[in-house]
Amino acid sequence: MTTDASCGAVNAMHDSFTPLGGLVPLFNMQLGEIVIGGVGAGLYGMLVFVVLAVFIAGLMVGRTPEYLGKKIQAYEVKMAMLSLLVLCLSILGFSAWAAVSGWGTAGLNNQGSHGLSEMLYAFSSATGNNGSAFAGLTANTPWFNTTLGFAMLIGRFLMIVPIMALAGSLVAEKDFTAQHRDVPDFRRHVHLAADRHGAVGRRAEFSPVLALGPIVEHFLMLQGKLF
Repeated sequence: MTTDASCGAVNAMHDSFTPLGGLVPLFNMQLGEIVIGGVGAGLYGMLVFVVLAVFIAGLMVGRTPEYLGKKIQAYEVKMAMLSLLVLCLSILGFSAWAAVSGWGTAGLNNQGSHGLSEMLYAFSSATGNNGSAFAGLTANTPWFNTTLGFAMLIGRFLMIVPIMALAGSLVAEKDFTAQHRDVPDFRRHVHLAADRHGAVGRRAEFSPVLALGPIVEHFLMLQGKLF
């Protein structure tokens, strides 16, 4: 719940979880907080998937994609995709930089795959608007303070720029005569878009680093190796 809703409630310390237990709150943030909707960010995150849903549905059935009387065209889809890709760029970019830099590895209290998970969690949390941490990482250093600060700015503001551009484009468009809507069908398409990009797409984007972090750590734990 703490990373699904960005509420900050915890009943244990994240760094003490088993590897797969730590993977769950980590991956929830990487989904973009669309399961329930993060505080202050859940609505526009879901509306991005609505734009993708009506576009995909329009391509499938041969209708002009529209939402609330506005056409969904190439520009709107590009802005929606850009807002989703910003999250991945911030998390993976800063985590990779920290993993190969002296300032990044100097903050680790745990080595190996768990240390990678700690750095990945730090930048996922900073970008994903949660604030929780794998507290084994000493992040109160000039380099981590600076990079985590930039990750926060990217996650809060850089993602909003294409969303505001998307909103402005829809406002400027003339009203489009709405075609017949099948509400249950529309609901399925929204879930389909969220599942395909939000879950499957995020697995593809983050699966390599998650495999090197918590998943590898899980198999090492089964062999009796701890960090």
